Amino acid sequence: MSAQSKAHLSAAAYLAQESIATEKSEFLNGEIFAMAGASRAHNQITSNLVVAIGSKLLDKPCSVYSSDMKVHTLSDSISKYSYPDVVATCGEEQFEDENTTVLLNPLLIIEVLSDSTEAYDRGLKFFHYQLIPALREYILVTQDYCRVEQYYRQADQQWVYSEFHSLEDVVTLRTLDCELKVADIYRRVF
Repeated sequence: MSAQSKAHLSAAAYLAQESIATEKSEFLNGEIFAMAGASRAHNQITSNLVVAIGSKLLDKPCSVYSSDMKVHTLSDSISKYSYPDVVATCGEEQFEDENTTVLLNPLLIIEVLSDSTEAYDRGLKFFHYQLIPALREYILVTQDYCRVEQYYRQADQQWVYSEFHSLEDVVTLRTLDCELKVADIYRRVF
């Protein structure tokens, strides 16, 4: 999310504007934040994740989406629309709109870290995502070297942290009941 906001809008006005916009923006309590473009490595990792996870879900009642699917975080103090790099669901999907462009019940969110977004993705953005009751798994992928971090929300609402540093490692995506090879995440990146 950019450090400077462009305007102050209602959620309805933001969604109307976003439906015709040529560039994506995120929304937080009336403030609109332009999203920066991504590097080749970032785009390759995101594509790799969608392909690798999607291939594991072919025979399951689950879906994986790339960064064009908005997610709405709503609580007593937060109304936020964001575009996670990768988002996945299982079972009945819940959407805010009839156009199915705003997902309400993601199980898994993955963000690919960049220099400009890393602190935000680890901090305030993760805090906001934790307000989504359905969310069970949050994964951060570093694009400049091999590092995958996994946060898994247990039944008691505590988050368990795991970290992977080797291309030979395998990440178990508990929410999707499948495994993801770290080498597949970084294919054609380095």
